[in-house]
Amino acid sequence: MAAAAVVAAVQVAGSTAAGRHQSGRVPLDAFGYLLLLLGPALLVLRRRWPVAVVAGTSLVTAVYLVAGYPYGPVFLSWAVACCVAVGAGHRRAAWAGLGGVYLVHALLTFVVPADWQRAARPSVTWWQELGLIAWLLLVGSVAEIVRFRREQMAAHREYRQQLEQRRADDERLRMARELHDILAHSLSLINIQAGVALALIDKRPEQARTALTTIRATSKEALGEVRQVLGTLRGPGEAPRGPAPGLDRLDELTEQADNVGLAVEVYEEGGRRALPAGLDLTAFRIVQESLTNVIRHSIARQAAVVLDWRDPESLVVRIDDPGPAAPGDAGGTGSGLAGMRERAAAFGGTITAERSPDGGFRVRAVLPTSERPGEHPAGGRPTGGRPAGGRSGAAGTEESE
Repeated sequence: MAAAAVVAAVQVAGSTAAGRHQSGRVPLDAFGYLLLLLGPALLVLRRRWPVAVVAGTSLVTAVYLVAGYPYGPVFLSWAVACCVAVGAGHRRAAWAGLGGVYLVHALLTFVVPADWQRAARPSVTWWQELGLIAWLLLVGSVAEIVRFRREQMAAHREYRQQLEQRRADDERLRMARELHDILAHSLSLINIQAGVALALIDKRPEQARTALTTIRATSKEALGEVRQVLGTLRGPGEAPRGPAPGLDRLDELTEQADNVGLAVEVYEEGGRRALPAGLDLTAFRIVQESLTNVIRHSIARQAAVVLDWRDPESLVVRIDDPGPAAPGDAGGTGSGLAGMRERAAAFGGTITAERSPDGGFRVRAVLPTSERPGEHPAGGRPTGGRPAGGRSGAAGTEESE
């Protein structure tokens, strides 16, 4: 409404002033002023019906020219309507309006006899006509540029929204994987140790105390890791309270497995290299999830973890479960292997998980390493865990019971 009012004021005032300096044109009367106001009035509907407004303003402008009224800013409402139509995507209608009004002007100037016109035919030179054509092309070009710029900005906004949504989805997926690995591992250990404590609390309370101590330590560690994962929701700019776990914590992992009766041997082949934090966390979680699956789904009392550093371009992580599988449903959801594959794929790696002919199970991950910091000698001997078949703590007592 405000823009239409401004255009109406400019057209009326400008055309009135221009009429005082143009001889041979028909003076403005009531019909002339009606035409000057009708074009801006149509602009009120330019957003809802842009094509109809282009047609209406073009018709009003053409009638104004045929009526012989003074030249002036009567073209303003028509130009605004054409620009809005181009911006709304109705380019053909806008260019048709521009061409139609110019055609009326050309017919009145060069074709229609002067006797048939109310006003005297204007004497127009070729350079004035070229200037008019250039002005019309400039109006159309500006409208096209504005339209292109708007479409480009809209596409950029849509791309940013999609990118933010994808980042949010990736972050939720990452947190879901982290929470699954943490809780599945910790709750499996807690469940086994709770069973041990219940079995021994009356006959051997000291050994039951050991199981409860393990439960307390495992739950405390799990709560700390959960807080660290959920800490990413606190807001931007807040760093995690502690470093993410990595392969340097394999000893803790094997000790936890040993507390529930699973003896784990860790072998390293080649020289250990420092890994990026994300890749180090991925390798640790793959080992953790694999050992959790051994605890939950196998009756094996030993497992082997092999870290192969011999290829300078990749790290091979292998977890061997001698089996056989435990009978019955262990309560798994099947998301553990899927999570490991997603973790590996995020770094361009692969995961293979297959059952061996003797009833065991093997998980093998190949993780590309992009950095080659200084190597640390690791030898080829076990670096953690207990000898195969060894058990300690309350779990061994539970079996004797």
